[in-house]
Amino acid sequence: MSTTILLCTVGGSHQPILTAIREREPAFVQFFATGTDATTGRPGSITTITGKGTPVEVRRGAEIIERLANIPTQAGLAAERFGVEEVPADDLDQTVTLMAKAIAALRQRFPDAALVADYTGGTKTMTAALVMVALEADDIGLQVITGPRADLLKVSDGSQAELPISVEGIRLRRAMHPFIAAWARFAYGESADGLDRIPLPGDGTLRADLLLARGLSRAFDAWDRFDHTAANEQLELYRQRLCKDAATSQGMIPLFAALKQLSAEADSPQRTPARLWDLWLNAQRRAAQGRYDDAVARAYRLLEWTAQWLLAGKGIDTGDLRAEQIPDALHIAANPDGKRQTGLRNAWELAAHHLGAEVSAFVEAERSHMLDHLKKRNYSILAHGEQPIARGDWLAFSGWIEAALIPLLQTQAARAGLKRLAPQLPQQPLWPY
Repeated sequence: MSTTILLCTVGGSHQPILTAIREREPAFVQFFATGTDATTGRPGSITTITGKGTPVEVRRGAEIIERLANIPTQAGLAAERFGVEEVPADDLDQTVTLMAKAIAALRQRFPDAALVADYTGGTKTMTAALVMVALEADDIGLQVITGPRADLLKVSDGSQAELPISVEGIRLRRAMHPFIAAWARFAYGESADGLDRIPLPGDGTLRADLLLARGLSRAFDAWDRFDHTAANEQLELYRQRLCKDAATSQGMIPLFAALKQLSAEADSPQRTPARLWDLWLNAQRRAAQGRYDDAVARAYRLLEWTAQWLLAGKGIDTGDLRAEQIPDALHIAANPDGKRQTGLRNAWELAAHHLGAEVSAFVEAERSHMLDHLKKRNYSILAHGEQPIARGDWLAFSGWIEAALIPLLQTQAARAGLKRLAPQLPQQPLWPY
């Protein structure tokens, strides 16, 4: 006799259950059956397990052609080798609860036994409940009794056979789901850490799916932390798989192109504008997570870096200005090291002076707005104050960035050869899983 515990839902047909017991030869059988119907008063399937005399009816249509002993008696099960749990016919929530409790008790009673759930019999609710409980656990196998069908009602008696049900894919997808769902919050590191804890499945295709999900989560986590080189190296491992499918490649090709620009050599003219745009997308991701101080800090850096990049194109380094590069209207004194350095506001004044009409017009039009937003940023705990940035402050600052700075950045980026800006990082899988 095996050390298997057989979990069976019981309906109106006894043959599939007898087949399951005969083929499994379980050490113990746990039956789940319905009791007396509260509305009609008709007995439920529990009578086929506990009923005295000949409670099992063999029917041909509406005609009873034979009456038999209860199922444990027919299967030769002694009283200590089976149990029965009464469950409601159509209450899924309660049925799942009762089944889960009964199975938990069996685990304690038979700690080394294998559990196999046979969901052939019973109401649709009972079947659904047993499958749900089994899928929630990694230690319960699933099977159904099947065979040739003479009609749409049932498998022909005497022809039934056990059919093990593969659920490895279902369990893997269920295990992966909460961690893939973290992509919606751009929480790629959380996703990768969770996926790392899922054991590798035996099936090669499923194993490849899990490894792909892990790898992409790690890649986008690196990207989200500005480690573009690591992200590029990781994504390249999956290029062939991700780009061979038309639907997948449509989402991936722009990302591969963006990473190529972000990971380019330092002297590439597209590298800095690509990184400026990437910084803006990163700020939006922090805001989507409700981290408004982080988002504003990134937007401030974007504003400052944009001016520095524009000036660098004219050979002007805001960290080491030459006296002749400073217009008379600006007073920028040398520091104790003898260097003339400047921050964001004067960087834009320098840009207005050196870069001509478009940049000058931006500074003239937006000088006061810029100052208003910078004051709020300066009170932030990530700047010079202790005041957290509120959502409204972020929305006002980001709205101004979108309306005023981004058009200028797009124009200047295009002049540098960056014709297509990167999309936001994905919030859902780019591959079917």
